[in-house]
Amino acid sequence: MTGYTGETLAKAQRLRREMTAAERKLWSVLRDRQLECAKFRRQQPIGPFIADFVCQERRLIIEADGGQHAESAQDARRTAFLESKGYRVLRFWNNDILSNLDGVAQVIAAALSTPHPAQAALESPSPSRGEGLSGASNA
Repeated sequence: MTGYTGETLAKAQRLRREMTAAERKLWSVLRDRQLECAKFRRQQPIGPFIADFVCQERRLIIEADGGQHAESAQDARRTAFLESKGYRVLRFWNNDILSNLDGVAQVIAAALSTPHPAQAALESPSPSRGEGLSGASNA
């Protein structure tokens, strides 16, 4: 059971079929684990939203935005929701993707190679549990 409505899944499938030129170009570098060996999915439902590209393992969402997204309050709410679910969200203008794909890919690769702050906190030693303290003994 996916938890998504048939309408949401149908919309995601339609968006995969009807990708924009910028999305197609970005997908050409994200697919098949080409970037930092990260597995990306395209047009992935997350809650009530559909993320353009998501790497579940590294909790990273990539959004390709056209001019309609400029200063969008809806996008701010969407990003806040996705971040509340533990994702980092990177947004790129379609024009940047189309004219500077290498630069966009470098930014994404850097984000993939940087531990997610929430995951890093979970993986860091916890002084409250007696971990990572020099000279501490575990009796």
